[in-house]
Amino acid sequence: MKTFAEYLTESKHTYDYRIKIVGDIDKEVMDSLKEKLKQFDVISVTGPKKTPVQKTLMDFPGIENQSVNILDVTFNYPATEPQIVQMAQLIGINPNHICMKSKNFDDAENKQLDLQAGNKNVLMSDYPATDKDQQEAKDNYANGSQDVLKNAYKSDFTIAGGKTAKAKTSNDYPQGTKSPIGGTNKRPVPKSSAK
Repeated sequence: MKTFAEYLTESKHTYDYRIKIVGDIDKEVMDSLKEKLKQFDVISVTGPKKTPVQKTLMDFPGIENQSVNILDVTFNYPATEPQIVQMAQLIGINPNHICMKSKNFDDAENKQLDLQAGNKNVLMSDYPATDKDQQEAKDNYANGSQDVLKNAYKSDFTIAGGKTAKAKTSNDYPQGTKSPIGGTNKRPVPKSSAK
């Protein structure tokens, strides 16, 4: 049987996050941020990787023509984005210029964007050329031919009871002789039992 300490070491969980900061960051500010992150029992921090300047930033709407510093951090304790934003604000980073996501979520988001960038715009492209089978099906169905199916359904059969007379509809009655509305109808006179 396992001891409690063995169960505890097996259940040890780490928390991987990606912190993104817009713009240039001084070394002193970055060192201060890394110092503040120690309260989550930091396992590792990858020093900031800087992206090239981009016109639009996915994680920062409204901010244009900036680069982004990316830190991958692994903690022993979970953290939330508001905690990280507040710590960054205390050391002088604009709270609108920092965000934190789960590393797995950010990787999946980037992968999805890469897939979308690889797809061409379907709405603006022409249909592909028809192949032989498509052309044959188009010809058969366009002509209204019932020979497409080998056991084609035919609607020429008789009913056991014989043919019934055609039903009369309102279109069969004479039109335009009397108005259904207005002075042609008599107003009813109510009969009262009062004396």
